[in-house]
Amino acid sequence: MQINAPEKYQTATELEIIQQYLPVKDKLILELGCGRAWMTRQLAEQFGPCQIIATEVDIIQHEKNLLIDDLPNVTFLAGGAEDIKQEDNSVDVVIMLKSLHHVPVSLMDQALSEVARVLKPGGLAYISEPVYAGDFNDIMRLFNDEKVVREEAFAALQRSVAKGELALQQQIFFNAPGSYRDFDHFDERMLQVTHTDHQIDDTLYQQIREAFNRHMGENGAHFLKPSRVDLLQKPSQHN
Repeated sequence: MQINAPEKYQTATELEIIQQYLPVKDKLILELGCGRAWMTRQLAEQFGPCQIIATEVDIIQHEKNLLIDDLPNVTFLAGGAEDIKQEDNSVDVVIMLKSLHHVPVSLMDQALSEVARVLKPGGLAYISEPVYAGDFNDIMRLFNDEKVVREEAFAALQRSVAKGELALQQQIFFNAPGSYRDFDHFDERMLQVTHTDHQIDDTLYQQIREAFNRHMGENGAHFLKPSRVDLLQKPSQHN
């Protein structure tokens, strides 16, 4: 397993990678860490799963998600990946989109054990994580340096595979295009979040603004955000 492989990148959106590599039609999907449920909606409306159970540990965001009333095949639940409420061997696909590194480091192994527990034998876990590289990362690390937690998340994945809980099927590296109209748009999406208090003072805020504005053009700021997918499978004879 590689935490980064610069020579293997393709340019694609997360949805395009899911469409290419992950069979979800008519499947029961458990999405751990659904955030604002934007991807949950795309999966529900475009990919034909029979049901999505979408969890979120941020209670403020979860309460907002509960107000969504036009996704009849989605159930929103509060909770973290380290304590999944589903029964053993009950889920076809588990999806974690940029959420494993948000699990407390001391609970990452437990979270992946929980993923293995609830997956049906032969079921798939799609673990997508941001790679610590690129222009966008250089801006983000000014106020939210995730180098250590991303490395810890990768190490937890390696341990899960080494233990035989989950078997590595494939690693996929891709650059996802990301665009922002202006700094206010970036501020809203990346700074004004309810799950983290970034502790940004006026001086740091100005540094972030200047770093972002160096990428502004006539049509906004455009980035390629490197990501890695570890596509894992629960062994058919998992004990």
